[in-house]
Amino acid sequence: MLLEPLAHIGRDPATGGYVRDAWSDADMELREWFAGEARRRGLDLREDRNGNLWAWWGSPSRDRPGVVTGSHLDSVRQGGAYDGPLGVVSAFAALDLLRQRGTRPAVPVGVACFTDEEGARFGVPCMGSRLLTGVLGPDRALALTDDSGDTLADVLTKAGRAAHEIGRDDETLAMVGTFVELHVEQGRGLVDEGRPVGVAQSIWPHGRWRFDFRGRADHAGTTRLADRDDPMLPFARMVLTARTASAERGVVATVGKVRVSPGNANAIPGLVSAWLDARGAEESAVRDLVAELEREATSGAGGGPGTGTGAGARVEVREESWTPVVDFDAALGERLARVAGGDTPAPILPTGAGHDAGILAAAGVPSAMLFVRNPTGVSHSPHEHAEQADCEAGVIALADVLEDLCR
Repeated sequence: MLLEPLAHIGRDPATGGYVRDAWSDADMELREWFAGEARRRGLDLREDRNGNLWAWWGSPSRDRPGVVTGSHLDSVRQGGAYDGPLGVVSAFAALDLLRQRGTRPAVPVGVACFTDEEGARFGVPCMGSRLLTGVLGPDRALALTDDSGDTLADVLTKAGRAAHEIGRDDETLAMVGTFVELHVEQGRGLVDEGRPVGVAQSIWPHGRWRFDFRGRADHAGTTRLADRDDPMLPFARMVLTARTASAERGVVATVGKVRVSPGNANAIPGLVSAWLDARGAEESAVRDLVAELEREATSGAGGGPGTGTGAGARVEVREESWTPVVDFDAALGERLARVAGGDTPAPILPTGAGHDAGILAAAGVPSAMLFVRNPTGVSHSPHEHAEQADCEAGVIALADVLEDLCR
């Protein structure tokens, strides 16, 4: 199995899921694995100022940029084995296949591993590529905190990195002539097409928002219902509204992370923090949804204490990340579809999932994506899966694509 060397790292034996937060012990072990794979192949290993890893076959420069492939190794909490690591492992395997073929690339070929793609620890997805391209500023990034209250600055310093050096890295960007990311499909498009490998057409616009509902902590047994300022009530209304309003607009909205303080079973909470993830084919529909939820949350709160309806709660809404629609280069995508598809061009599919390739594409780097079939369509879950034969087909397709792009 391609992923067997990584199967034990960060795995929860109780659930089978993976917990691989950025800069955690599991992530550091994965970074060491990447470095070892690069050394074993005689590749030039580099770490840029934002912690992204690059393994080069050949020497790239501004005047001679390379073709790069890869993905990420971190995971969502209790995530699957394939999201991210499949792209990194397949990149090394594709290089091996090119060497077996006797291929001599006309330009350097690189394998990339982007840091903190999922944003599980600090709340901002694709942090490594956002910092690299300047989409995320260093001051904001360094001030982000994890669940333990540690800032990114603290975490980077503890990991032996120079926190003050993070930020846009034009020198590294200039070395990337083309980027191709292989990823397990997060959906059933290829199942419906009956094909093992596909090509990405576009990435839906998507973002994350934090809703803080503030009320008054109190005793669960001695406080009358009519006297409560319970922030859980407007929070619950927001979740229900998100479901109905997103369906009306043809978008998807999810509240997948909630933090309740003080978190006692016998106490009315004083603060409920909830993170909304919203995505859709049209940016205006996503924005309209969030605006409606903010109006609903605000109008349902702030009406004064003592009603028992949560009207005394106060609501603050903050956008934590936003990624506009990404349309991958059409000519590059069609080229990949022809090369990767064999006798019949591979299907070209849109996706609602964000990726580092989308961040690079938005920054002007010619970028594309290959998808490997996921028989269940399930992702961000221990049930995420791809068949070995399809993974191998993905490696062959990636090698064919790299060989074509490196002529």
